[in-house]
Amino acid sequence: MRYFALATDYDGTLALHGAVSKDTLAALECLRATGRKVLLVTGRELDDLQRVYDRLDLFDRVVAENGALLYCPATRQEQPLCEPPPPRFVETLRNRGVTPISVGRVIVATWQPNETVVLETIRDMGLELQVIFNKGAVMVLPSGINKAAGLTVALDQLGLSPHNVVAVGDAENDHAFMNLCECSVAVANALDTIKERADYVTAADHGAGVNELIEKMIANDLRDLSPRMEQRRVVLGTHLQAAAPPEHEGVGATPALIESGLISIPPYGTNILLTGTSGAGKSTLATAIMEGLAEQNYQFCVIDPEGDYQTMDLAVVQGDPSREPSIEAVMELIAKPHENVVVNLLGVSLDHRPTFYEQLLPRILELRARVGRPHWLIVDEAHHLMPNPWTPKTLPQEMSGLMLITVHADSVSKSILSLIDMVIAIGDAPQTSIEGFCRSVGAPVAPLDPIVLESGQALVWTRDSCGGDGGRPMLMRIHPPKMERRRHLRKYAEGDLGDMSFYFRGPQERLNLRAQNLALFTQIAEGVDDETWLHHLRQRDYSKWFRFAIKDDTLADEAEQIETRDMSPVESRQAIKRAIEDRYTAPA
Repeated sequence: MRYFALATDYDGTLALHGAVSKDTLAALECLRATGRKVLLVTGRELDDLQRVYDRLDLFDRVVAENGALLYCPATRQEQPLCEPPPPRFVETLRNRGVTPISVGRVIVATWQPNETVVLETIRDMGLELQVIFNKGAVMVLPSGINKAAGLTVALDQLGLSPHNVVAVGDAENDHAFMNLCECSVAVANALDTIKERADYVTAADHGAGVNELIEKMIANDLRDLSPRMEQRRVVLGTHLQAAAPPEHEGVGATPALIESGLISIPPYGTNILLTGTSGAGKSTLATAIMEGLAEQNYQFCVIDPEGDYQTMDLAVVQGDPSREPSIEAVMELIAKPHENVVVNLLGVSLDHRPTFYEQLLPRILELRARVGRPHWLIVDEAHHLMPNPWTPKTLPQEMSGLMLITVHADSVSKSILSLIDMVIAIGDAPQTSIEGFCRSVGAPVAPLDPIVLESGQALVWTRDSCGGDGGRPMLMRIHPPKMERRRHLRKYAEGDLGDMSFYFRGPQERLNLRAQNLALFTQIAEGVDDETWLHHLRQRDYSKWFRFAIKDDTLADEAEQIETRDMSPVESRQAIKRAIEDRYTAPA
């Protein structure tokens, strides 16, 4: 299941003229019976809401006052999420003729056209307050407080991620919480601006539209809406076979999508096998995928037998070479919706690692069954932890968000390989890896020509291309992770380039000043005599070094322009130095 909760606005969405119909109440009860949570997200004050609606017991949390107040119907506990405006603010508004004024636990509300006086009062009093509009209502709240902020706290309390929530609303103050959630729905009576940005617009209005949405959630977990929600895809790299017929390239029907020359995957509903020879860059590509997931706040858990991800700054690492990770500590971390985890197994003896994984896997799957997280389970050295003919006792019939990383795909459990939708092969003979996968799962093997991949390239193949349609794999230039690029920058800024160092020798080669990195290059450049500096400048030695040793064509192009200009030694030195500093961080 993908969607574990529904978050709904009240007025204009769940309710018509302030009242909720019996049919809508029945629909909410049916949704709760599936195990899903229901949250009410409203701009109303809690006391006012309780007067007009006596079924708050249908909600696991109520986010009231447009995000400023959280209420738990089961315990009747209220939790203000910020400080209210000072009493003198309300007093000043009244003195300036603003009426009517409603004051909640935090919110101060009035109606148009009082917004001008409200804004002037906030300015005159020097207060850090914001004004939010809602179909004529004018709501004043502390900066940063809106429906999304309140809903985030409510979901954290329930252990839910916004990526497992459907949001439905109708008015301008619903933008924030609808944008927060994985799927946004507008009822038929919603403002046009809400409809334009929603993933789905119901045919019915108000509560009947919510009923329609609930029926879809119960019937198929909104699977029919998935094709409309491509904005969250994770980019893998650039397609290098753009001229190939698109019907054979996995467009639309397969997990891989080619758009604007980029190959990407959906963050849900896909299982990946990343395979290839040792040292070919599997960890680098896996890190890039994790970065893409982390940027969109999808939670992942990495099972890391060999410590390849122990320095990752995207996740909390449990375990190290001298300490076995605690399963309880791992689960405590994963229980937090926004925490990614790397389970480092270096402290676990080699023969005990499969047993450790067998103990951890059911706990992770049980959490997934309850809240849909972690969204991705990434298993490195999968051939060791999940060897053929191993079959897990608790494997669900439907499973997605699984990435297996292995050198030996044919040694991985066939029951696990049967779940794979996409194969990404790198290193030597990638076509052999793909053919081996197909043989392991009993899928037809499309004829594949031998291919030699260059560094940074991969062969991407989806299950749909294994059929008898003559489909071909896609050749891709991998987008390196930002983490790798940062290491790359540090290497050239601070490292030792060895034989690729730059030597300031001068026209008579009387000098032999070695710049082993860019930091030393800029330091030496400032100290050498003008004759030596200009000698290398006129020979275009600087741009050549940037291009071939630093491997930075952009820096080299800019240096070439400087080398051809009529500039003094001081001016050209400063221009080259600025070009370097614009791209590389100086050592601390």
